[in-house]
Amino acid sequence: MLRTVLVAAALLLVGAVAIWIYGGYRAFERTPLRVAAPTSIEVARGSTLKSIVAQLRARHYTSAAEPYWRLLAARMGVTDRLHAGEYALSPGMTPPVLLANMSDGRVVQHMFTLVDGWTFAQVRAALARVPALRHTLAGMSDAQVARALGIHGASPEGWLLPQTYAYVLGQSDIDVLRRAHVAMERLLAREWPGRERGIPLKDPYQALVLASLIEKETAQPDERARIAGVFVRRLERGMKLQTDPSVIYGLGSAYRGEITRRDLQTDTPWNTYTRFGLPPTPICMPGAPAVEAALHPAQGRSLYFVAKGDGTHQFSDTLRQQDAAIGRYILHRKP
Repeated sequence: MLRTVLVAAALLLVGAVAIWIYGGYRAFERTPLRVAAPTSIEVARGSTLKSIVAQLRARHYTSAAEPYWRLLAARMGVTDRLHAGEYALSPGMTPPVLLANMSDGRVVQHMFTLVDGWTFAQVRAALARVPALRHTLAGMSDAQVARALGIHGASPEGWLLPQTYAYVLGQSDIDVLRRAHVAMERLLAREWPGRERGIPLKDPYQALVLASLIEKETAQPDERARIAGVFVRRLERGMKLQTDPSVIYGLGSAYRGEITRRDLQTDTPWNTYTRFGLPPTPICMPGAPAVEAALHPAQGRSLYFVAKGDGTHQFSDTLRQQDAAIGRYILHRKP
């Protein structure tokens, strides 16, 4: 009789303990991680569930014992399916959600925006400040970067399409540039066949050069095609393009923030006041709208334009009109 009572008591105790453990486990499943603000956790290659839990505990995101995490992973069928990468942690996130993200490889997506009109030097500087990227450009010349991207030339200038690119922890700056280059190649391949017939451009690269001039001359959507038309008509008539941004690009670090008469007379391969035709290379990264304008210039008679000082331009058909516009919008502003 006593044995029976003891067995029954033991079974009741075991059952009570099991219920207590299961209750604790169920509470663990439902309890959010201790995350006060959005952050992330990095899971290195070869990490085990044990090491992941240890990291979560070390950073005080959970106090739950490892067996609870093992049971959860087993119930979800993900014990051996946790992928390396960077994972977001947010207030209210529960352990099942985190493990599901890790098993599905839903890593954090970072964004890098390549801005219309940036030069490659500006792209380099921006990438150097981007977190979570492997930085490899510091020891490479522009020519070496160009070769790494499969670009024939001394620089990637112009060959990167401005837009926003997603990247994940572990990818490199070259990975981002490679995608930007492929995007620009695809844009040119798509747009070049539908170009306006008769425009004085020999190949897509010349379209890229012209687009870069347009990009630097205006940010006004309704002016891009008009400026393209001016440049195209000047090319057709054998006139110098005389565009200040190309002169500035050619001056490089010698440019001091305000273009001078001496600057306009200083010959460089990009000085469109001293040389005829298009510059030898693009002067920036033109956006898709500038490329479209270069391939579809507006019809008209304008051969000149001058900045009004408000972000727009005055267009003129004759040199006399241009001189008058310069007097109105440039000379009267000078002290």
